[in-house]
Amino acid sequence: MFQSRLPVERHPCFSEGKKHEFGRIHLPVAPKCNIQCAYCSRKTDCPNESRPGVSSRVLAPKEAAAYLHRAIAAEPRIAVCGIAGPGDPFANTDATMETLRLIRDTAPEMLLCVSSNGLGLTDDVVDGLAEVRVSHMTITINAVDPEVGAKVYAWVRDGKKTYRGIEGAKLLMERQLAAIPKFKSHGIEVKINTVVVPGVNDHHVEDIARVVSELGADVHNLIPMTPAPGALFEDLPEPDANTMHRARRGSSKYLKQMMHCQRCRADAVGLLEEDRSREFASLMDEAREEVARDRPYVAVATQEGVLVNQHLGVADRVQIWERSDDGFRLIADRPCPSPGSGGSRWEELAEVVSDCRAILVAAAGEAPRKALEARGVAVCEMEGLIDDALETVYGGQDIAKLRARRNGLGSACGCGKVREPGTGCG
Repeated sequence: MFQSRLPVERHPCFSEGKKHEFGRIHLPVAPKCNIQCAYCSRKTDCPNESRPGVSSRVLAPKEAAAYLHRAIAAEPRIAVCGIAGPGDPFANTDATMETLRLIRDTAPEMLLCVSSNGLGLTDDVVDGLAEVRVSHMTITINAVDPEVGAKVYAWVRDGKKTYRGIEGAKLLMERQLAAIPKFKSHGIEVKINTVVVPGVNDHHVEDIARVVSELGADVHNLIPMTPAPGALFEDLPEPDANTMHRARRGSSKYLKQMMHCQRCRADAVGLLEEDRSREFASLMDEAREEVARDRPYVAVATQEGVLVNQHLGVADRVQIWERSDDGFRLIADRPCPSPGSGGSRWEELAEVVSDCRAILVAAAGEAPRKALEARGVAVCEMEGLIDDALETVYGGQDIAKLRARRNGLGSACGCGKVREPGTGCG
């Protein structure tokens, strides 16, 4: 059984009486999501928005660790370090676990908290979270009946297979419910989040509370759905006060209610009622620059050495550039692993460019992006002159300004197939 000597009572979400004493920080290291909730849209990112799925930046694990220590120095009341997106932590398992291990090693007294939809909570993942002494876990469960869940979730992606309708909802529900007693066996506090959607699951909340209570959940947090532009439910009304009161009254028969939720961003920091994410954005940038100094080079996929103009899937070599006193200097030409080696191809490439802070490409697929970013190498899709791109990267500017405009042009991978831009074949 997991034994924690950490001050677990300091978590402001689980202990309302502590919300004015202790704060939290969310580290946005998990951009991808493995399900599509009908109420969720991550197409927009406004700095003024306060809702899950929103983050102004995404950090690599080492950047996140460096940022944490800057944030603690600026706000000593931070007691909890959480990972809650902006996607799902376990659609980004490698980055999530690396971040947690780094935090545990460098801030041993920090409470660790993770929030997930539950799809990726396999036995190995749960055991890994216990090993790094995660003390609090939040699982968002919007249904315990697959027919209700089928209305909430547009699709569920497990590995390389996508499930829809009742089949997808059933798979997700099974994973969610199985995870609760596993966490409790390790002594981990479990909070259940439920997004209340009028006419969809508002009548179902008491059933959710009863089921998760029987499995050992500790707290239930009912969140009123906020219509998001671009979401499938964008035209549904937000639940009114009477709807939320009925839902909480039914749930309270079985579980303690969390009544002070602030619907935190994936990069929230500070006290619950005092999000300082905009103020701390400069600390994120400083952390990125600190980590980048340990990676002096930039890799470039180019055909002729002047333009960034190659898809990573067809590149047989990458150029390695560094900053010099009079601009930039080409220092090496490194071969890329050949196609046909499967997933290991991209792990090998990540090793080849492990001393680079970024790789500049015309396009890249999901598989190489995942492998490279897990090693802290930023994948920058763009077009234009190499010198201009290097100036942007080394100057800490927004690479999006150079992002490629493909105008419907497909991309060829190493297999020779033409794909949608940036998809690759992996």
